[in-house]
Amino acid sequence: MSATIESLLKDPRMAGADQLVLQAGKAPTVFNSSGATELTRSPMTPFDIYRLLQPHLPDDKKTALMSQPTTNFRLNVNGAGTFDVSITKEGGGMKVSFVPVGSAPAKPSTPSAPMPPPSAARTSGTFTPAASVTPPRPMPPIPPTRPVPRPPTPASGMTVPEQVSGRQPAVNPPASTTGSSPPVAPAHSPATTGAGPAVHLRKRGPLEIDKLFEKQLELKASDMHISASVPPMLRLDGDMVVMPGYEGQPLTPADTERILWELMPDKNREEFNRRHDTDFAYEFGDAARFRCNIFMDRKGMGGVFRVIPSKILTAEMLGLSKEILKLCFLSKGLVLVTGPTGSGKSTTLCALIDFINRHRRDHIITIEDPIEFVHENKNCLINQREVHNHTDSFKDALRAALREDPDIILVGEMRDLETISIAIETAETGHLVFGTLHTSTAPSTVDRIIDQFPADRQAQIRVMLSESLKGVIAQTLCKKIGGGRVAALETLICDTGIANLIREGKTFQIPSAMQTGKAKGNVTLNDALLDHVKNKRVEPQEAYIKAVDKNGFEALLKRHNLDVSFLTNLANTNA
Repeated sequence: MSATIESLLKDPRMAGADQLVLQAGKAPTVFNSSGATELTRSPMTPFDIYRLLQPHLPDDKKTALMSQPTTNFRLNVNGAGTFDVSITKEGGGMKVSFVPVGSAPAKPSTPSAPMPPPSAARTSGTFTPAASVTPPRPMPPIPPTRPVPRPPTPASGMTVPEQVSGRQPAVNPPASTTGSSPPVAPAHSPATTGAGPAVHLRKRGPLEIDKLFEKQLELKASDMHISASVPPMLRLDGDMVVMPGYEGQPLTPADTERILWELMPDKNREEFNRRHDTDFAYEFGDAARFRCNIFMDRKGMGGVFRVIPSKILTAEMLGLSKEILKLCFLSKGLVLVTGPTGSGKSTTLCALIDFINRHRRDHIITIEDPIEFVHENKNCLINQREVHNHTDSFKDALRAALREDPDIILVGEMRDLETISIAIETAETGHLVFGTLHTSTAPSTVDRIIDQFPADRQAQIRVMLSESLKGVIAQTLCKKIGGGRVAALETLICDTGIANLIREGKTFQIPSAMQTGKAKGNVTLNDALLDHVKNKRVEPQEAYIKAVDKNGFEALLKRHNLDVSFLTNLANTNA
């Protein structure tokens, strides 16, 4: 819906009206002594209503909406008058009425004179009265005010109190005699194309969602889910649970729209209106950053928020093997970190980049969507680029990187055939490329890459991949005994034997080659899971559930005299 509160209240049909009502499922309606008149043909959704109100709601009224059934405030609209605004919650939506007060526009002097048709209205919201109507007294022109210069773009991580809800600090452009809508941030503002990541910097005072973020960090939950008709939910140690303290307090569609719309930067609001989903990063002071996804479902708006710790977990803290760390000293090649969504791929890649940053003197370019962990320059120069903010796509950024003198390139996600193709070519031309794929095992990663290409190109890709692929780390997160989670890392180190299997299309033999090549650093998923069980980090049942080759893992447990009593329980459950 393209209307604004200003345009509705300045509509000619508002002259002499008793009130304007906005209600979910109905068009904006004007009530006067002669009856009701709809200003548009389109019925409004709760989302439409809140989007219109949001720029005009005082901060204290936004908070009141969360807990009170009715909220009132006074609104002054230049060129239209002053209105008493009443917001009433109704089921999952809201009803809003605008009642003119003393300064509202006067009624036409001749009541019987017909109102001009809507087509007589100008884009500014004013109109030319009919000849029989006494024209309003013209207002003197307002002298233009001097624009306030925009402050410089802050360095990464700084807080700008004036930046509210992702918008630029207010400026005073020349005032207009038409009383048109206030200006929006210019297209070149840092909120949309700044040098830093698309991070929604905190406004002065907390957002409504900040108290939920504080609870999420306090409980060390990896994700928070905001959805209509249910309370806020957390992913805690891999399980979905209701956020403590919010049991029996489901959020209404109006609640989720208000909370999430306030959080989104302007650029992402536009994208959400276009696509009904959007991604961005949110910096929560010095405590953490959040990877945010906002979406629409059948019940309304929803959001998922993944914690990105402000402190980088190092390779030593993650316990990465020396064979994995050797991959960081390669001069060229392709190294892939794979696993299902939420398995910690970003954390492992961040640790590898940090290790390189501390032990080499090179130029690193990262391409991410969005930027998650922020790296400061140590021994390396690091440029972090964000898709849709600093570049149009992964493939465009990857092509451009070849002209930017890189030594190491990190591709946050190899989503399509062209990105994969360019990454392999880049690795062949003398660069070290790190990337991610959503595959569950190291051998299946090789097949996934090859199968992306048409049949007539697969032979060529096998040859290129056999020469460029240096290692695959496939990880799975398991619940730890005592709380928390730990990653089981399947590691494939590509030597000449593995390269020959890839070149000849015998990838089905890679698991056997990994078994016989353990001395070179190869680790199968079953061996990684068994190590966690033997060291009392993971329960045997949890490891068995996460194993891909369950028959092989069951044999390993029995061979090492580990508890397999849970298998009987699982069999009874399945029966």
